[in-house]
This record gives sequence, C-alpha cells and structure tokens, in this order.
Amino acid sequence: MLRNLIFSIIFFSGIIFISIIFLPALILPQKIVLAGGKLMGHWAGFCLKSILSVKIKIIGKENIIYDEKFFIAASHQSMFETFYLQTIFNAPVFILKKELMLIPIFGWYLKKIGSISIKRNKVTKDNLNFFEDISKMINKTERPLIIFPQGTRVKPDERPIFKKGVGRIYDELKISCQPVAINSGYVWPKKGLKQSNKDITISILPKITSGVDKNEFTKNLEQKIYSELDKLN
Repeated sequence: MLRNLIFSIIFFSGIIFISIIFLPALILPQKIVLAGGKLMGHWAGFCLKSILSVKIKIIGKENIIYDEKFFIAASHQSMFETFYLQTIFNAPVFILKKELMLIPIFGWYLKKIGSISIKRNKVTKDNLNFFEDISKMINKTERPLIIFPQGTRVKPDERPIFKKGVGRIYDELKISCQPVAINSGYVWPKKGLKQSNKDITISILPKITSGVDKNEFTKNLEQKIYSELDKLN
C-alpha cells in the first residue's frame, strides 16, 4: 500500500512537471511535443522499475516494421501501454475519446501531436468522417497509428471480442498491421493496487500484411494476440 502511494505521488508529479516544462512547445514544431510524450513513457518505466521493482521485458523486437507504413494493434489492460509504447515505436498517432481533447493543457497536447478523436457509441458528423480522417493522417506522416481493438482497458483474464473498427481501419488504410500483446494488467490494473516485484512483457508479433478480408483479419488478429497473452500469463 505504501509503495503504491509513493509510486502514485512520484509518477503523477513527474507527469505534471514534464507537462509544464513542455508548455512552450505548444507553439513550437510538433516533434518537440512528441519528444515530451516519449519522455513520459521513459518516466513511467523508470518509476515502475525503481519504486515497484517491476521488470519490463520486450520480446520480438526483430518483428518491428521499419520499411513500410503500418499501424499497431495492441492489447489494452493498463495505462502503462499508452505511455510506454511511445518509447518503442516512432511517436504513434493515438485514437482517443473526444472528451479527452477538452481537458485543459492535456487536451492541447493531444491536439498538437495529431491525435484522432471519436465520440464512442454515437453517430455524429465527426464520427462519419472518422475513417477518412485516419486515412488522411497516415498518408501524410511516417508515424504509425496505434489502436486498442478491445476498445477499453480490460482485466488480464478477460477476452472480449475485438471491435469491428480495427477491421475497418485495416481495410481503409491498406497497410500492414503490427500486433502487440502486453500483460500489464497484472502489475498496473485498471482498478485496484499496483503489484510490485512482477514482470510486464511486451510481445511484438509478426506483421499481418494488407490485402486480407477485413473480417478474416480481425479474427486472425484476435487469435494471435489472445494466444500470445495466454502464453505470457
């Protein structure tokens, strides 16, 4: 309990401090703000290692795509991956809830780094242009899109069916997908205390190339990620 309290105080104080010192970057080139996001990812890893004695393992680095456009589809159990994946991949473009863009300062950063927002479970004019906006963004940048096909953070043993949107994105972009399995929920759960002296494993799986039927792709992606999570668990 004490280590959890210390972790929360130090971690979030650091995030606030980084946010403040990077405020001038909001009127500077985007790459400076992106560097701040990567710094937050390293800070998350540092706090986990030094305060909670957590080991972070990355396997499958040889599978990382370098020579073509791609998007990342990752399992989502924790706040951890939203920070730490920025240290592995080149400043990924995030898809997030519209409400987050309205938060003072934090929302400004999200807009500056080119995040794509959506109103969940609602039919709006913005949502109707959602896939078109993604396509335009990815076509003009070398940064990979990142999506969490489970839709929200889930418990480590939960296996919800992947959202159809990941198949729509795959079909719209016509680029390869980089599947990533992460068992972070055992250390940093959505609710409850964080666990110390444990491992977080990030498994980067072989790419799924473009050109497959979107429904077949979604089933294949789900099977690959859940099969890997079963091994990690």
